[in-house]
Amino acid sequence: MTKKQNSEKVTYEIDPYNRLIIKKTGKKSNLSRFRQAFDGRFKIDKNNNIIYSVKSPMPKGEVIPHQVKLKGKWSLSKDHNLCLSLDKLGRNTLGDKLTLQADIIDTTKNSLVFAVTTRTKENTQFIYTLKLQGAWQADKHNRLTFKVQRERGRHDILTFKGAWEVDRNHQIVYRYEKAQLIRKQKKLHTLTFKGHWNIKGKGRLFYVLDRRADAGFDFKTSVGVFKDKYIKYEISIGTAKKWKLTLSGKWRIKKGVGLLFEVKYKDKKPYAIIFGAEAKLTARDSISFKLKNELNKDISAQVQLSRKMLKGDGLSFLRFLKSKDKTAVTVGAGLRW
Repeated sequence: MTKKQNSEKVTYEIDPYNRLIIKKTGKKSNLSRFRQAFDGRFKIDKNNNIIYSVKSPMPKGEVIPHQVKLKGKWSLSKDHNLCLSLDKLGRNTLGDKLTLQADIIDTTKNSLVFAVTTRTKENTQFIYTLKLQGAWQADKHNRLTFKVQRERGRHDILTFKGAWEVDRNHQIVYRYEKAQLIRKQKKLHTLTFKGHWNIKGKGRLFYVLDRRADAGFDFKTSVGVFKDKYIKYEISIGTAKKWKLTLSGKWRIKKGVGLLFEVKYKDKKPYAIIFGAEAKLTARDSISFKLKNELNKDISAQVQLSRKMLKGDGLSFLRFLKSKDKTAVTVGAGLRW
């Protein structure tokens, strides 16, 4: 970032140890007059602006603030470093771009946390964290993004351009390789998003991070395939080919709720996807369900369940369905039998 100060320009950079460099240059001669890396650390304020707290003593005759506030637009580099494109401040050129060599260490329902490693002039190394507040979303290409909230309703988008996958615990996992700054050896980083799957509509699959706030990833998919022990979708991420996402679980019917598909997650506790449905008895006492979401909107999917899979409330519903003499019955929305 460049700022006019009495016919001088001030430029900010970041060195390989994540220290702020302040450089003053003569306006007319363009000869370097002052350039120094200052010990200190970055921090994020409540509006997701970044501030550098300077700890180094100032050179004699130089006046440098103890805190430098930098404004700009956040992004994520191809190496998954945190970048800030600084705002243009009365200049004829675009803002400079600062890149923090930072590792992503945590992803919560409304934040993204980076670990920053730095060194003092005494060669002491220490690590601290930076936390951006915002919301997770999926973009139109089903890539994971983080929406950083800014002042006056503005926001910046950090895009994770690699492909994510689903592990055996049905949780979203994102992996990326990154070269270490000093040794240049690549290290594999793994981010796990804790949540649950839900189905909201035709060709839509939702990964819930916070059910109370309806926060999570809304993915575009093919129409789902529903069988007795699994639900399967095809999904593409970015320019990648389509791949299959399979949720394993079991079906059951619950009075006053509807048709449930229970999926087990890492904590071993099942999480139920709730469906409305039009149910009809078929041959050999199996039931055909035309599925709807929990708000009873059609999702263009069907599943057929055999009698041996229906226990408890399911058998009670089977007897109720038989009494209707082949008439289709709506399940869900508080229906009792």
